[in-house]
Amino acid sequence: MSEQQQDTKPRLSFWQIWNMSFGFLGIQFGFALQGGFMSRIFQTLGAAKDDIPLLWIAAPLTGLLVQPIIGYLSDRTWSVKFGRRRPYFLIGAILSSITLLFVPHSPILWVAAGCLWILDASINISMEPFRALVADKLPESQRSYGFVVQTLIIGIGTWIASNLPWMVSQLGVANDAAPGVVPMSVKVAFGIGAFVFISSIMWTIFTTDEYPPEDMEAFEKEKKENSGFFTGVKEIFSNIGSMPVVMRKLGVVQFFSWFAFFTMWSFAVPALTEHAFLAPVPMPDAVDFDTANVAYNNAANLVGSYMGTYGLSSMFFALLLTFVTSKIRINRKLVHFGSLLVGGAGFISMYFVSPENTGMLNLSFVCVGIAWGSILSMPYAMLSSSIDPKKMGLYMGLFNMFIVIPQIIAALGGINFLYKTIFGEATIGTMLLAGVCLTIAAFSNFLITEEEAIK
Repeated sequence: MSEQQQDTKPRLSFWQIWNMSFGFLGIQFGFALQGGFMSRIFQTLGAAKDDIPLLWIAAPLTGLLVQPIIGYLSDRTWSVKFGRRRPYFLIGAILSSITLLFVPHSPILWVAAGCLWILDASINISMEPFRALVADKLPESQRSYGFVVQTLIIGIGTWIASNLPWMVSQLGVANDAAPGVVPMSVKVAFGIGAFVFISSIMWTIFTTDEYPPEDMEAFEKEKKENSGFFTGVKEIFSNIGSMPVVMRKLGVVQFFSWFAFFTMWSFAVPALTEHAFLAPVPMPDAVDFDTANVAYNNAANLVGSYMGTYGLSSMFFALLLTFVTSKIRINRKLVHFGSLLVGGAGFISMYFVSPENTGMLNLSFVCVGIAWGSILSMPYAMLSSSIDPKKMGLYMGLFNMFIVIPQIIAALGGINFLYKTIFGEATIGTMLLAGVCLTIAAFSNFLITEEEAIK
């Protein structure tokens, strides 16, 4: 579809774009609580450090399976009452909220790992259609603006959710517990996250309508001709083989970007509680367990709070991009290159943090947040300008392969092998590895030369 045709869609106001993206607040509450505190829950329930990435494999595997299927189905869904994408928002929100309530109450490790499978699958059911909704609703000239507004909301959600355990502990909720029990501060935080998730999704459902297919007769005919499970599977694999060149090039950038962030989500808590706070998780039979447990949980809360800084900085970065992209069209490739380079420096700087200057982590995560803000907007803006609008949901789902495959590789031993081989046994080497990967991702942007993606 030409740029002129795509720009026949009416331009939306800021508040219309805000309302259609507001559900991402809840989605990011789910992701931030999962990313910031699942490793803490795993360690509390007895997981060894080297086992954490494998326990995290649920997240990328469910994304690999769920997102292309949901994208394919939502492309073929239309209801006069419920629209195309909104039914999937609601189903994912209900399942995610229930799981968020249950996961911190997991009695043993395998139950927590199972909950992560369900939680990530449920979040993915809601998330993928939100990406497609921006492309469905906005003309080409507002695509970058729309994805940046989503990123602004994501930044708000990341900062608040990452700080929730610290906030509720400041209100007097207990932040320590017996061996093998998740502290009440984490349980309350996940409960708040469940409420915000379902509430924000409902806001988008009730304030946003959707455009019907341009040619309803052709839509119904194609839907009927391509009905059936095996037909759907065949089409998904067919589109993998024929994906646009821009999508393949962006895949290289995404691979190294998401390897870096999966490393952070898996290892930031054990790496920084040990390296920056000298407060590793204590063994249950330790003589001074109570004292060491309090120190670890306080340090873990602070690491979560510092991680929230990357959500805050991504929010301000997105706010800046929102202002700029509302006025002019930007060079997406150069913006993404610079942002990832700054994020890589942020990860590497964590190595130089000590107990005497832990406040430096704020600056480190500010830099990481700039990269995160760009990762959540620029690749999708570049992609949406380069693919068939009729397959927007499917291609957005398939694009997720370049997010989940690096995470699967990381979980199956990639992180442990690389950081120990290159940087030694100290867990802080994981953050150095994340920095190197994000730097490689930055320079991979120069593979993209297609004008329609760049501008």
